[in-house]
Amino acid sequence: MPQSDSNEYYDRLNKLKEIRESGEIPYKDRFDRTHTTKDALKEAENKKLRSHEDIIKAPSKNLIKLCGRIVSLRSFGKICFANLQDFDGKIQICFLENFMTEKKFKFLKKIDIADFIGISGELFVTQKGETTVLVYDYELISKSLRPLPEKWHGLQDQEQKYRQRYLDTIMDRDSMNLFVFRSSLVKTIREFYWSEGFIEPETPVLENISSGASAKPFITHHNALDIDVYLRIAAGELWQKMAIVGGFEKTFEVAKCFRNEGIDPSHLQEFSMVEHYAAFWDYEDNMKFTEKMFEYLLKKVLGTLKVNVKNRNGDVVEIDFTPPWPRRKFTEIIEKDCGIDVLKYNDDASGLLKAIKAKKIVIEKAAHLGYGNLVDALYKKVSRSKLISPTFVIQHPLRTKPLARKNDKDDKLCDTFQLLVNGWEIVNAYSELVDPVDQRERFEAQAKAKAGGDEEAMMMNEEYLTAMEHGMPCISGWGMGIDRLVTLLTGQENLKDSVLFPLMRPDKNFLLSNINE
Repeated sequence: MPQSDSNEYYDRLNKLKEIRESGEIPYKDRFDRTHTTKDALKEAENKKLRSHEDIIKAPSKNLIKLCGRIVSLRSFGKICFANLQDFDGKIQICFLENFMTEKKFKFLKKIDIADFIGISGELFVTQKGETTVLVYDYELISKSLRPLPEKWHGLQDQEQKYRQRYLDTIMDRDSMNLFVFRSSLVKTIREFYWSEGFIEPETPVLENISSGASAKPFITHHNALDIDVYLRIAAGELWQKMAIVGGFEKTFEVAKCFRNEGIDPSHLQEFSMVEHYAAFWDYEDNMKFTEKMFEYLLKKVLGTLKVNVKNRNGDVVEIDFTPPWPRRKFTEIIEKDCGIDVLKYNDDASGLLKAIKAKKIVIEKAAHLGYGNLVDALYKKVSRSKLISPTFVIQHPLRTKPLARKNDKDDKLCDTFQLLVNGWEIVNAYSELVDPVDQRERFEAQAKAKAGGDEEAMMMNEEYLTAMEHGMPCISGWGMGIDRLVTLLTGQENLKDSVLFPLMRPDKNFLLSNINE
């Protein structure tokens, strides 16, 4: 028997039994509706409605049909009011004892808040001025066995919101609207890519070799092949570039990615990304494209380039996305913020670590990081949170980006950029490395770092190298975290607030319930 916090579950279960015994079907297969709540309210604005007295005197045959969930129910003897809620919103409905069969009015005692019903009726306006549907007939569509949260406050516990998001979206229209916004944003992203001549191939989620980023992967076992495989840590980076070897020129993919790393407000282990790759572009072309994309997206989904967001202190600040955005060199930012010139320790992790310790900067597990990941950790520690307005951070050290093209003027740097907004990395991009000899050397250096204990270092990938050796044009690639962008644009403070069903540790109460069954 499922866990229950009150007797209400068992009361509703008894009602369900009585409904079945009466010959009624408590879980219908469909309902043929003519109007949503939004349609009905719009019709009420554009149509002269009869009074409920006139409706009672001369019932109409031209009725509207609506369906949805009962979210409030108020009985006053011979009259009963309820609020019916669907995806578009909610509308008040009214049941009158003398306007339907005795059996149907009595059956209302079997109806509870959270039940789904379908109604047919006629619109009118109450004396208090509220648009209402006077119900001619109704049917139970689906019986609920559990109540909704208390209507005035909804869900107050944040963890419960994450665990039972369906209750959050029922009770809080703002929560529902956030996820509608997210869906609209992803749709608009895809529309923009297609308008710019990109296509969206599908790339593997399971990989023989973890590739496309510096991150610790999830490992699982493929029973049929009897091999361990990795869940992808990027949205098909190497696969998309191999597609370009095969003749495609502009590709993108919206995809789920997985990284077996720590949780914090700006990191999730399962997250959504969009990546794109364009042949014959460099990173400068990609920066211009990024500004163009954001201008298009924000005007389309928000109607403005000025967005209010919450900073790390929880204060609301206005961010202006009007391009062009400033470009700042990665190494110069770090040196300005902590006095360390990371290029001085090119590929010398131990020397850089000594310099970091000398500045009394504490980085978790720093001794196990290779040079590239140590530089990145230092940047995140001392600089990233200070970048609030949209900023392109450019030209990272070569050893921090194993897949990026070496800068022609300084071989210690590569042609890269990241878009930073409100201290969060929104976009990571670069001119791609297309030299197979250089790429092999970088992979070998990464493999050495991994052997030395750096869990986030990349693996050697001979299949990708073979593809490169068949000839790869100049390319610029780009990756953006969708969860982060939604969180930023909707003024949230945690990525979980922008994910409909975030992964959580199992609820011990549910576990105990399952054990006791």
